[in-house]
Amino acid sequence: TDKVHQNPAALYKKQGKSAKMECSHSISGYDRILWYKQSNYREFVFLGYMTAKTGFPEAGFDIEGDANAGGTSTLTINQLTPNSSAVKHHTPGDRVRVHVPGPPQVSL
Repeated sequence: TDKVHQNPAALYKKQGKSAKMECSHSISGYDRILWYKQSNYREFVFLGYMTAKTGFPEAGFDIEGDANAGGTSTLTINQLTPNSSAVKHHTPGDRVRVHVPGPPQVSL
């Protein structure tokens, strides 16, 4: 919706690096942002959440910022792996596509 914003829209990073993505909204009275990833198999995996100014991340992630209207919640993936590739969802609303290429394949 036009009340929810994300940055960046897509993210391409190398393995071993960290990645950050942001979610902000302008929904009055709403102070919670939940972060999920949607795997290539379409299952949703919970990554953590933020209430007001307190983040509750799952292992391997950091969540900080402000989930209140006008604030920005930042999800950090601490060390990217090919398994990090997915579509990251935050509520309310939008999604961010993250792609981490795997190691090059060698044919013999």
